[in-house]
Amino acid sequence: MLTVLPTSSEQRLQQIAQARQAVLRDGQSVSGTHTESWIERSWKRCLASGKRPEQEVSFDLLSPQALRRTEEANHVLVQAARPVLEKLGAAIASTRYFAILTNAQGVVVDVNGAIDRRDRRADLITRIGVDLSEDSVGTTAIGAALTELQPVWLHRGEHFFSANSAYSCAGAPLFGPDGRCAGMLDLTGVDTVERPELKHLVVQSARSIENALMQSRPHDLLIRLNWSGHSLGEDSDGLVSLDPDGWVLGANPAARQMVPALQAGSPPAVHCSELFALPYEMLFDAARSDAAGIPQAMEVPLWSGLRLHVLPLLRGRAVAPGRFSGPAPAGPALALKDVETALIRKAVNEARGNVMKAARALGISRATVYRRLGGKSR
Repeated sequence: MLTVLPTSSEQRLQQIAQARQAVLRDGQSVSGTHTESWIERSWKRCLASGKRPEQEVSFDLLSPQALRRTEEANHVLVQAARPVLEKLGAAIASTRYFAILTNAQGVVVDVNGAIDRRDRRADLITRIGVDLSEDSVGTTAIGAALTELQPVWLHRGEHFFSANSAYSCAGAPLFGPDGRCAGMLDLTGVDTVERPELKHLVVQSARSIENALMQSRPHDLLIRLNWSGHSLGEDSDGLVSLDPDGWVLGANPAARQMVPALQAGSPPAVHCSELFALPYEMLFDAARSDAAGIPQAMEVPLWSGLRLHVLPLLRGRAVAPGRFSGPAPAGPALALKDVETALIRKAVNEARGNVMKAARALGISRATVYRRLGGKSR
């Protein structure tokens, strides 16, 4: 029987060296063989900008004035990320990796972990205000995550500059409530064992920071949402925040994937009624009617016909991770008939009791309105 042995550390470094020679010296393409396509794209951008692999790298700091502006602009990001960075620092302390937080331009705004300040290679990249963008230091997990907007793993010679070949890095972009990139989270080791599994850890940690950013933004209602069968209260939840009139203030990446109206390219102003097939007031009412102070989840239909479990929380309410185990604890699911009735009642109220006007707005007959409401209007 043929046994496939895992690639050894030496073989991995040889493959990287072969890829560097093919792309950086011979101008060939090796995507899909010894290196990721995004790495080759980054190398080629560096070459096109006039950089050469053998150059020295200057890890430039921002000027004092620029650093002060950067710290002010990223204060909310740093505060949201700090608890996550502290947990990360403790989790990876024995691996000789440490955590770096940058803004959307690749400038370091916070660090945590076992940083050996006696090692100049570690000290240089962990100074607040150092520019670690691709333009400044070539191909790194930081520059790649911010350019590709996807999680990455980068080992030794996969960095563009030879001077950076001691580093191994995992990186993930961070997205703010507005859906734009707000920065990135990086885990870096110096002359240490390759640990590509850290890519998974950095993605999970980035998700925690994104959710903390969501919850730190002023809002009147925070909606946690997930598919049926998934517990609510975890970092995998979608999060949508609303103002008192039902307008969307922000959403995390998970929510944008679950609800099409929140995806990139959507209009900047989106109302809750465009997300869910029920009056937004029902979500506020559900949040106010907590049984014994315990938040209650509910099943809510999307306009596509799919359904989500949602947990509406008024400002100041929080749910500890893992609070809900197994299926979300909801009361009876909203039947489609009940949702339709609620929508009809809302339309009649907006038409000030004029059933004909409400029926015309909904595209249904006046008889249907009377039948569903079981009452008399003009």
